[in-house]
Amino acid sequence: MVDFGACVRAGAAHGRLVVQPRMGFSDPATMRAGLAATRGAAARTVGTITVDAHTRVGHLDAVATALREGIDLNGYPLVSHHAATTAQVLSGVQGEDFPVQVRHGSANPVDIFRALLAVRLGATEGGPVSYCLPYGRTPLSESVHNWEVSCELFAQLRDTGMEPHLETFGGCMLGQLCPPSQLVAISVLEALFFVQHGIRSVSVSYAQQTDPTQDREAIVALRRLCCELLPAVDWHVVVYTYMGLYPETLDGAYRLLGQAAELAVVGGAQRLIVKTASESRRIPTIDENVRALEYAAWAAGRVPPARARAHDDADSRTYEEAAALVGAVLNLAPDVGRALLLAFKRGYLDIPYCLHPDNRGDTRSFIDGDGRLRWESTGALPLGRSPRRGGGGRFTSADLLKDLSYMRRKFDSPMAVDMA
Repeated sequence: MVDFGACVRAGAAHGRLVVQPRMGFSDPATMRAGLAATRGAAARTVGTITVDAHTRVGHLDAVATALREGIDLNGYPLVSHHAATTAQVLSGVQGEDFPVQVRHGSANPVDIFRALLAVRLGATEGGPVSYCLPYGRTPLSESVHNWEVSCELFAQLRDTGMEPHLETFGGCMLGQLCPPSQLVAISVLEALFFVQHGIRSVSVSYAQQTDPTQDREAIVALRRLCCELLPAVDWHVVVYTYMGLYPETLDGAYRLLGQAAELAVVGGAQRLIVKTASESRRIPTIDENVRALEYAAWAAGRVPPARARAHDDADSRTYEEAAALVGAVLNLAPDVGRALLLAFKRGYLDIPYCLHPDNRGDTRSFIDGDGRLRWESTGALPLGRSPRRGGGGRFTSADLLKDLSYMRRKFDSPMAVDMA
């Protein structure tokens, strides 16, 4: 029986980081070829079917038109392809040692979850906050309800002998410039939401940010909070390679990916979502995905064992802030979904630079002179007073644009130091 969580645990037990692409093609034959190539890569891998943008927002008429007219989509239209077609895509490729996860991006994923059940796909990802606020204007209350229904529907897979697995996307809010403590907090809160609605196997996400030391602190904080709050749940940590403006040079892209692989190992994560060297220009090919997977696995294997998970018991500012945020939200209501709604209404959770109507927008962040991501303004976050930007000047739109391109400039610079 295919079990996503068990497969990742098996990789970790053998000291191997599991690496995974973000791959999706509308043509079933190409999608199958992509999965087969991922499985055949010289790395410990799991597969991905990424859903197209029209399906994510429920524009199924547009999907039908594209399929009828032979127009390529930017992902696999899971809901619109017949279940038998998807079963053929998976047949002989998916197995106990190679589970497949569906990635989507929907604030109303009920139809996607029904399609998962139809073909007995046991792993997917998202969350009521992380797949709502960054991607549109769906009211957060609707997203919370939709995800309650979806989780309870997905939990029914257990009746067939499968253990459904859900990954939080909460550690990737907006991809960049959300301070690590809030990424950790939302990831943990979404995991608690999943568990409350019947899911027993979860993964918690964290997206690589701007400083390796701060990122390691964040992953350690994430693991520590999961140990404290999810003691009876099967969970693991997944790291995302940097999701903001990606380096444009081949060398810069590979060095950033190598640093992500090192971060995953040193932080004690079990799985890494990779990005390819073509990310800044276009959707990557199958071969480019395979090269990225193999490079990430090679880079992870170079990390000395003595460096992995060092000083895990040390408190950090990231842990203290994340624990304060999680505790304040959970104290608002016994139901996690209700607590999340109250938290955003009161500003206990508030995403910098997020324009969604249910986000108060009173917080700001910046990258300091050492490359660490910090709070510029904490609004109503229950964190007390935070250090302010030095120099006393206001944070301008030019400062924001500079921060958004920080990692691209850093890794494309010919003077950049190889940290992979």
